[in-house]
Amino acid sequence: MPPHKKIRVAFFADILVRDFDGAIKTMYQLIDKIPEEEFEFMFLTGMPPKEKINHKIIKMPSIVLPFNPNYKAALPYFNNHKITKQLNDFNPDVIHIATPSPLGFFALKYGKKNQIPILSIYHTNFLSYMKHYFKLLPFLIKPAESVVKRGYRNFYNFCKMVYVPTIEMIEELKECGVNENNLKLWKRGIDINIFNPSKKDENYIRQLTKNDKPNILFASRLVWEKNLETLFNIYDEVQAQQLEVNFIIAGSGVAEQEARKRMKNALFLGYIDHDNLAKVYASCDIFVFPSVTETFGNVVAEAMACGCVPVIARGGGSKELIINGKTGFLCEPYNASEYVDNIKTLLSNTALKEKMRSHGIEYASTLHWDYLVKEYFTDLKTLAALRYPSSAKDDTLAKEIYPTNFAI
Repeated sequence: MPPHKKIRVAFFADILVRDFDGAIKTMYQLIDKIPEEEFEFMFLTGMPPKEKINHKIIKMPSIVLPFNPNYKAALPYFNNHKITKQLNDFNPDVIHIATPSPLGFFALKYGKKNQIPILSIYHTNFLSYMKHYFKLLPFLIKPAESVVKRGYRNFYNFCKMVYVPTIEMIEELKECGVNENNLKLWKRGIDINIFNPSKKDENYIRQLTKNDKPNILFASRLVWEKNLETLFNIYDEVQAQQLEVNFIIAGSGVAEQEARKRMKNALFLGYIDHDNLAKVYASCDIFVFPSVTETFGNVVAEAMACGCVPVIARGGGSKELIINGKTGFLCEPYNASEYVDNIKTLLSNTALKEKMRSHGIEYASTLHWDYLVKEYFTDLKTLAALRYPSSAKDDTLAKEIYPTNFAI
């Protein structure tokens, strides 16, 4: 164990604005539950929290990402000496890195140099994004995927522990060349105090829709990597078949303007907070989600917990949340007709919809954070102990974790 009383954790994340996206929501499940009598955290970020937290925050230079102006990437190398001194003064026992960004690789290099154990959480499936970022330049997709795979190997193979939310994502990382021994299945939880069927509010949803039609909901950031083209096609088919439904979109993002043009009769709610989002989930009938880029799919779990039956893509990590025909429906990712057929089945068979709704609520109730949070802080203690080997055996283990030929 470390010579000082508290375990010190240097936590690197480009963005730490609460509720910014699913990854940040996961981080705050941990941040809000830090046992302060046992741990001291220092957060290094380009976009710090808007509210005060009881730990040191280091803000560093950052730039807006050209392909997604809502996001910023921290650039620690612009202030290398000062940040390194602050880290040395803090003397972390463990490093937590959110993502393999320039900030992440800076932290990785610092950890290697000082033989500090590193934990990371696999939040974002960057590999799946390449088809969307380079869809206008398809000849660049394969080279871009090769770059991402190499980045995965250079990053995750030098973390002592990588939390991965689904078996699907573990297999994908292994195929990229990431060492299986570094990967640990660590799912995601939901806050059932917020997301539950009791949040249903018929007056609230009626005020939004101005009618009593069934409600089909899509809730997520409006970005192209969520397979929005298929969402548009689903909407078009719903319109063409003149289904008597409301098509509701909750969320905002770089593709919002185009989405509004393509789905003119849909109801756009923009960004809404957790409490109102829970009311929307619980007051809607069907949750449609064609994304194949999720590592887990928080919104799918939240919808199920609230009793909104998912009709989603058979792809990415989200599909592991669904038992097809029991807790929801899985569809071929780009086949809009299949989504619409399943939507019509649920709308025409109330007994089936209620049965699937009940199964979904029951399953989602098992996805709680208490165990996951406890496991995280237990793992931090285990990793911190590796920093201070008390025997020759432990020293050998430390050398295995950080080979001398490591280079970034």
